[in-house]
Order: sequence, then structure tokens, then C-alpha cells
Amino acid sequence: MIQVNRSTLPNGIRLIHNYDSATAMVALHVSVDAGSADESPERTGLAHLLEHLMFGGSANIPDFDGAIEAAGGFNNAYTSTDRTVFYSVAPAQNAETLFWAESDRILAPSFSEKTLEVQRSVVIEEFKQTCLNRPYGDTTHLLRSMIYKQHPYRWPVIGLDPQHIADTTRDDVLQFFDRHYTPANITLVVTGHITWGATVRLAEKWFGTIPTRTPALRNLPVEPEPESATEMTVYRNVPSTAITIAYPMPGYDSPDYRTCDIVTDLLAAGRASRMRRNLLMGTDLFTDVDACILGSRDPGYITLSCRLRRDNDSDIARARELLEAEASRPALDGDISEHELQRIRNRFASDYTFGIMDYLSVAQALIQADAQNEDINTATERYNAVTAEEISEAVRRYIRPERSRTLIYRPGK
Repeated sequence: MIQVNRSTLPNGIRLIHNYDSATAMVALHVSVDAGSADESPERTGLAHLLEHLMFGGSANIPDFDGAIEAAGGFNNAYTSTDRTVFYSVAPAQNAETLFWAESDRILAPSFSEKTLEVQRSVVIEEFKQTCLNRPYGDTTHLLRSMIYKQHPYRWPVIGLDPQHIADTTRDDVLQFFDRHYTPANITLVVTGHITWGATVRLAEKWFGTIPTRTPALRNLPVEPEPESATEMTVYRNVPSTAITIAYPMPGYDSPDYRTCDIVTDLLAAGRASRMRRNLLMGTDLFTDVDACILGSRDPGYITLSCRLRRDNDSDIARARELLEAEASRPALDGDISEHELQRIRNRFASDYTFGIMDYLSVAQALIQADAQNEDINTATERYNAVTAEEISEAVRRYIRPERSRTLIYRPGK
């Protein structure tokens, strides 16, 4: 049982805390309810660029990394479609340094023209390395453009085009920050060797003075239900053929979200999973197979993916047929045995339990649970409550041929 304490500061910042006496460290996560979905189509990648800029110093701390390192700590950050998370870690005796530093860059970040120039170059280079100069690097761009036609999930977090980052001005950055980095959009997650009383005191001291601002209204378009299957074939300088089949699935607030996650666990979690037994080991077509969900606040997608041993039309057609058939088979009544269901339940319980055994992992789990409006202590209970019949129904509802988006990535110029 993980003891979770919660409170809200007068300015609207939410506070979540867990005390861990087994460590001498403290972690402070600042979760901002703003991600790539909050960008405009003309300025994609801005949320990620702003994440980089937040390390460029603030009114009282010109060298953010240096301040944290001087306290014996480290820091990092990440951006997703829905949120941006900054975190700093230091020994417990220097915990106040974390509150001071993280609050200062929320209250008064510098955003100098020099920092913007440097970070634009850094992010553009990251775009080139991860999307343009890496085999299969543009898979996410291609796949999202097929799945989403109206919703801003249609571009990845890194952005649609590096030119969008090159054209970003300081005014663009300031407007995005002012619209989204407001107390009502901020959650502080504090874990480690620090009491609830000390956490509240430091949060009020350093974050409580941040002025309240009205956050931007989030009114994102609803992506329409697919009416027919689509597919795309591209030729690139890659070593082997890769196939990805995607099916739209519900977002966090749907009861089917967890069930879709379990569907992919049934298919591909572990060496005893169906796709590994029946496709990877049971045929000579594949070098790799996988299934997963891309979960998000708004509807995400289920993916089936594979790499093939040979690049020819007949193997591609056969591989697609086998992938779709294996994913659809759980829809058959009675296909999922109690033994198989218990196996994936045990695997989840083990992975989840061992995955939250240290203060940093607990912080990440608390952020995810908060995003999904769930209790961190009931994750295994919720997983175990999903029945074989519900899994079969989810497969029938979501993994249907007319809902598929298929990307075929082949070697070639």
C-alpha cells in the first residue's frame, strides 16, 4: 500500500506526495498539462522546444543544471502529446533547492534570444537524427498522418517539420508559456525522504507565490470513426521490410482503455505470448513481432507490428494475413483460457510491483495515475477485474479490418 497525500495550493497548483524512508533522496516532478496536442499546425514541435528552453535559466538561476548539480542532484524532462514533465532529484538535506529552482523557472524563465537560437539548433538536430537519418525514423509521422485527420495527435511530439522549429520566435514561445504554464495546469509530485508537512511548507513557500492565470481553453476536435481501411507503402534505405497495422482505440477515460492494453499483453507480452509462439516461432516469415497501445488522454491506437525475413509481395501478404488473424482470434468465444488469463495477470502484477519499488518509479506512476484519474494502489485490482468476455468484446469492437491503418515499410530508394 503506497500512502498518497494530496492538497491544492490557493493558486490552483495541485500537490501529490509519497514518503519513502528507504532512500536518502527526494524527487520533485513538475507536471504541466500541456503537450504537442496544444500546438497549432503551423508551429508543431513547440511544446518540446519549450521543454528545452526551460533549462536555459531563470530570473534568479542563470545556470539551472549547475544549481541542481551543486546540490548533489540531477534533472531531466520529457514531453508527450498531453503533458510536459520536469523533474529534479537531490539528497534530502538539499530538498529546498529543488523547490527553489523548479519554482523559479515556472515563475520567471529567461527565454533569451541566445538560448532560443541554441535550442532551436539542438531540437532541429534531434529531429534529423531521430526522424530523417535513422532507419524507419519517419514511421510515427506516416502512421499518425493515416490515423488522425483532424485531431492534433496527427503530428508527433517532435513536430511535423524542422522548419516549424526554425521559424519559431520568442513571441511564439512566450504566448505558449503564458497560455499553458499556469498554476491551474501544474501538478507537483514529490517523493522520497521528505515528510508531508515539509512538502506542504516548501510548496507553499516557493510555488504558492506564482500568480494565478486563466489557462487556455482546450477544445480539441473529435477524430471521426474510421469508415474504411487505408494503407500506405513507402520505400526507404532500410535493412528489412516492416509492417505496422494500427487500430484507433479509446482514451484514458474509457472503460475499454485498460481492456485494450490487456489485449496487447495477451498477444505480445512475454515469450509465452501468442504472437511470439504462433508467428515468430511458428513460421519462418518473421524476425520480430509485437503489439502495444499508444495510450493518451484522447483516443490513441493499438498497433500490431513485425519485421520480415524476406522482402517480397507474397510474404508481405501472408504476414499481414497472419498478424490480423492472430489479433482477431481472441474475439472467438471461449478462445481465452483461464490459464492464459492468469498468466498475463501474474505478469502484470509482477511488472507493476517491481516497477514501483523506488521513489523515482513511484513518482512516475503517480503522474500516470493522475493523468488517468486512477488510484495507484488499485492498478492490479483493476487489471484482474477484466474478464475474458470483455477482452473478446474489445477485440470485436476495435480490431476490425475496416478500422485498420496499415503502413508497409520496404527496402528501396
